[in-house]
Amino acid sequence: MTAVPTVAAFFDPATHTVSYIVSDPATRRAAIIDPVLDFTPNNARTATRSADALLAHLAEHDLTLDWILETHAHADHLSAGNYLREKTGAHVAIGAGITAIQDVFGTLFALDDLVPDGSQFDRLVDEGDRLPLGLLQIEVLHTPGHTPACVSYVVGDAVFVGDTLFMPDYGTARCDFPGGNAAMLYASIRKLLALPPEFRVFVGHDYLPAGRSTIVWETTVAQQRQGNVHIHDGIAEADFVAMRQARDATLDAPQLILPSLQVNIRAGRLPEPDGNGRRYLKLPLDAI
Repeated sequence: MTAVPTVAAFFDPATHTVSYIVSDPATRRAAIIDPVLDFTPNNARTATRSADALLAHLAEHDLTLDWILETHAHADHLSAGNYLREKTGAHVAIGAGITAIQDVFGTLFALDDLVPDGSQFDRLVDEGDRLPLGLLQIEVLHTPGHTPACVSYVVGDAVFVGDTLFMPDYGTARCDFPGGNAAMLYASIRKLLALPPEFRVFVGHDYLPAGRSTIVWETTVAQQRQGNVHIHDGIAEADFVAMRQARDATLDAPQLILPSLQVNIRAGRLPEPDGNGRRYLKLPLDAI
C-alpha cells in the first residue's frame, strides 16, 4: 500500500507560487518545497512573511524540518531556502543540473564570487536519488524541459512537479529559458503521467485561468492525463512542441527574473554587503 504523507500548501498571491510542507505523519519529519522570500520590486525590499508562515506551521504541528527542496532555480520569485536553512539547520537540495544554470547566469550577472559547482546547496540530486523523510522516502525524478535542472519529488502518493505541469485547465510550463526544450518537457511530462493514476499532483503555480474563480493546486495523474489542455493523452510530441514554441514566443520575461535568478542560483543567499553595508542586485541592460 502506498504511503500517504501529509501535505500543507501555502499560496503567495504576489507571485502565484505555491510552497508546500510535506511530512511523515508517523515521525513528524518534514520537507519544505519551493519556499518564497517576499520581494517588492518597486523599492527592492525583502521580507520573510511567507517563510515565517512556514516556520509557524512547523511549530504549530510539532514538525521537524529535514529538507528544503527546490524544484529548479525559479525565475519568478526569490527563494527563502537560505533563510530557512539558517533558522532550522535543514539541508537545501536542488537538481544536479543547477551547475549549468549557474554557469549561464553567473556569467550574465558577472558574479565573480560564484563557483558554478552547486556547492552553495547542501545536496545535488538526480534521477532515482532517494532522500529520507522519517519512515518515508523522497524519490527524485529528473524532469527537464522548463529548465535543464528541473526535478520533481515523489513522496508516497504525492508528486511535487514545480513548474513542469500546471492545473489541467492551464497546461504546461514555458520552455524558452536558457536550456529549455519543449521536446524534453514532453518526455518529462510523459514520465510523470506514467505514475499511478491515483497519485496526487501538486503544482508550483496557479494563475487562475478564465472560467475559474478559485485558486487550486492539487490534481491527480488521472485528471492530468484526461484533461490537461496542452498534453492530455492523445497529444503527439510534434503537436505539443509546435504549440509550446508558438505560445512561448508570445510571453514576456517574468517580472522578477533578474532579481530572482542571481539569488536563487546561490541557494537563496543574498549578495554580500558592499563597502557601505548595503546589498545590491544587478540589472544587466539589454541582455535578455
